[in-house]
Amino acid sequence: MKWLQKGYGGERSDPEQVKSEGWRKQGLLVVSPADPRLTWPEQELVRQLDDKLYGKRPQQPARP
Repeated sequence: MKWLQKGYGGERSDPEQVKSEGWRKQGLLVVSPADPRLTWPEQELVRQLDDKLYGKRPQQPARP
């Protein structure tokens, strides 16, 4: 029998499930301003909150 340390092998959790559990258990919200489930005003609110709490992100060069 092969023994693996905790965290190695097995099934990975679905990222959406991890986010959902984080919100329910710890009150942590993980959301991307680019999430297509958000309306434009909601995306803009997330961007404004990010800028206020963490500062503006460096500008990414435009892709051709």
